[in-house]
Amino acid sequence: MKNSMAERLKIASQGQGIPLVFIHGWGLNSAVWQPCLAQLQANFQVITVDLPGFATNKSVQLAQYSLVEIAEAIVQAVAKPAVYIGWSLGGLVASQMAIKYPAQVLGLVTVASSPQFVAQDNWPGVKASVLALFHKQLAQDTTKTISNFLKIQAMGSPHIRQDIKKLRELVMQYEQPTRQVLDDSLSLLESSDLSAQLQNIHQPFLRLYGKLDGLVPKQVIALIDQLAPHSQSYIFEQASHAPFISHQAEFLAILQSWLTEHLS
Repeated sequence: MKNSMAERLKIASQGQGIPLVFIHGWGLNSAVWQPCLAQLQANFQVITVDLPGFATNKSVQLAQYSLVEIAEAIVQAVAKPAVYIGWSLGGLVASQMAIKYPAQVLGLVTVASSPQFVAQDNWPGVKASVLALFHKQLAQDTTKTISNFLKIQAMGSPHIRQDIKKLRELVMQYEQPTRQVLDDSLSLLESSDLSAQLQNIHQPFLRLYGKLDGLVPKQVIALIDQLAPHSQSYIFEQASHAPFISHQAEFLAILQSWLTEHLS
């Protein structure tokens, strides 16, 4: 396997100002952020990055598909301090970066994310059996699995059909990742637990949630409030797992107001 250092991650950049780096979630790619970018690039440098093995970085292979390796690869590609905005699995990656590379992270925004996605005794989350089923489905039909996953993202949204259609149109602009990459990145969602390390995040930290989210249940929000007492949280009342798609105007208003307050 090639080392991540052999081939640097590609990033896309538009606009000028404080850099905002957007990291996508599992199975999808950086195109999900496109609808949000136009409004932000008037005031910020907007950077999108595909995770290793996805879309523009499909050919990038890591020695080990781990949060630590991915964080290192992104820090090297961006190569300057920035605000990191991570959705779902991307939120885990962004949190890892804030913990491991504090000087490179000016601020952290997690969207529909959790430091630990799998449900445990006292921790609400996705049932391990659901993720096991995804692994099994991946082995049979990757495209169908991604399609089913898109439906889960939008469950509960007041305009579920439009949300799914929009997500699918955005994501399908790029060639899909290999089954191996999907399997490896799904394993990250299963095995990662950064809950004990959230207290080490001292940068401005905003957490955004959808009240109807089936993957990050709202019961987890109060638990994370205690683990990251310096952070702020906001709940989109009618949103599911992709508030930046279903509630784009509200999402951008909250994000820009927080950025202005904490980073300008």
